[in-house]
Amino acid sequence: MFGGRINPKINLKDHVVNKQSIKDINLADKRIIMRVDFNVPVENGEIMDDTRILAAIPSIEYSLKHDTSLVLMSHLGRPGGNGFEEKYSLKPVAEHLGSLLNKPVKMAPDCIGSDIQLLVDSMNPGEVVMLENTRFHAEETAKISDGKDQILKQENMARQLANLGDIFVNDAFGTAHRAHASTSIITKYIDAAVAGLLMEKELIFLGNAIEAPDRPFTAIIGGAKISGKLDLLKSLIQKVDSLIIGGGMSYTFKKAKGFKIGKSIVENDLIDIALETLDTAEKLGKTILLPIDNVIADDFDENANIQTLSGDFPDGWEGVDIGKDSIALFCEEIRKAKTILWNGPMGCFEMKPFSHGTTAVCNAVAASDAVSIIGGGDSVSAVKQAGLFENMTHVSTGGGASLEFLEGKELPGVAALNDK
Repeated sequence: MFGGRINPKINLKDHVVNKQSIKDINLADKRIIMRVDFNVPVENGEIMDDTRILAAIPSIEYSLKHDTSLVLMSHLGRPGGNGFEEKYSLKPVAEHLGSLLNKPVKMAPDCIGSDIQLLVDSMNPGEVVMLENTRFHAEETAKISDGKDQILKQENMARQLANLGDIFVNDAFGTAHRAHASTSIITKYIDAAVAGLLMEKELIFLGNAIEAPDRPFTAIIGGAKISGKLDLLKSLIQKVDSLIIGGGMSYTFKKAKGFKIGKSIVENDLIDIALETLDTAEKLGKTILLPIDNVIADDFDENANIQTLSGDFPDGWEGVDIGKDSIALFCEEIRKAKTILWNGPMGCFEMKPFSHGTTAVCNAVAASDAVSIIGGGDSVSAVKQAGLFENMTHVSTGGGASLEFLEGKELPGVAALNDK
């Protein structure tokens, strides 16, 4: 099952999501228009990673079991919004989905228009149609700043999409932070707008399980920069018992504490913020763990000279991973946790010599009996690389949406769904 194991401690029925889901309404003999996130890597017509497609299968199969006809819509890549572009066509995705479902998935030549309406109106129960890339139309992603004409076109596109179904199901959590025609504007023109099974699961784990976690609650935050996760840090420091900080962002914290960090990545304009974060944690009685030793390299290359040290970095050297003492410190904190949120690697894990810290953290999280939530982005790649995907309680599909949700921001694609 996508999203890893279901921890035996977790009873999803005990967690309440205040939005209706596909399980809350009568689907029989209805036509569903479902927003999925099939933005997958495609090379020469071949799907290179079908994780996001697999993630949508439960909602698709649930719908088809209830005698529905199913219209699927998604974006793929970043086309120019000026019409069809072969390299961004969803045709390979439709073919791959058909093989997974063991039934044909009809590919529509567009996502809106009179011909598409006729095609959909002729569907029988059990049939599946994939609409072409919604972003072939610039109005899909229109913003207020694009002007009144584009907003009117966006409303018209959303209205046409709504006319293709009786029920709108949003199962694309990864795009829920965007107020696009196919993610939130469509709900203005259709009575029933509900979450799919994947969306519901995301809301359970990133919402309820974070707001009322089993404690101790430990968050592991890594990645390149503080600036990209500043709001996340501010939010989590109020909720966690301990915060582990690794990756590139840790060097700004180390510099803030007076260490020399060589030519490591640093955000000098955020040093005061780093100090403020440490001060806030101390006042709140929260534990922040920073690396106590680092693997450093004289060049950003896997064949570079490397050494491990605590204290100051020599000039011309840069931090690329956490050291053995840091690994031991972090893994001991992970072992004590009952809820773990992980977002961001501990180093440049794409290069094997610099992957040990991230791999060790991944193994520790996977071995834990805690509820483990992987918050999207590079952490998901690290979990896959380690072959431990199924050992995590929940692996989020969200990316940017996961971050914004954890920061406490309202996601348009969620807010627009019908309340229970």
